[in-house]
Amino acid sequence: MRDRDLDREFIRAFEACTLPAEQFPHRAHVRLAWLYLREDSLLDALTRFVEGLKRYAGSLGASTKYHETITWAYLFLIHERMARESFDTFEEFAAANEDLFNGILEKYYRKETLASELARHTFVMPDA
Repeated sequence: MRDRDLDREFIRAFEACTLPAEQFPHRAHVRLAWLYLREDSLLDALTRFVEGLKRYAGSLGASTKYHETITWAYLFLIHERMARESFDTFEEFAAANEDLFNGILEKYYRKETLASELARHTFVMPDA
C-alpha cells in the first residue's frame, strides 16, 4: 500500500473511532496533526483535530485524557515547522523535528501550568 493510501486509512480509522488505542501513541497524534495540516488551513485543522480527539477519547472511555493546551500548542508548533520547511512524507518531517517527540512543551510551559485544570480545559499561552 502506498503512503497516501496508508495515510487515508489511518485518518479514516481515527475518525471512525476504530483505530485501536495502542496504535495512537504520541507519534501518531503528531502524524495526524501533520496530515490534517497538509489538507486544511490551521484553523480548520485545529477544529477537526480537537473534535476528532474528543470523539475518539470518548469512544475509548477516556474523555478526561483530552488536554486543550497540549493539543493546541502541538498543532501550532507543527504548523510553524511545516511553514518553515516542506516535507514529502511524515517520516521526513519527524526526522527533521525530533524535538516534537521529546518534551518540547517543557521549553514553553512550567509543569504546574500544564498540570492545571485551566490548561486542561482552555488554551493557555506559554509561560516563557
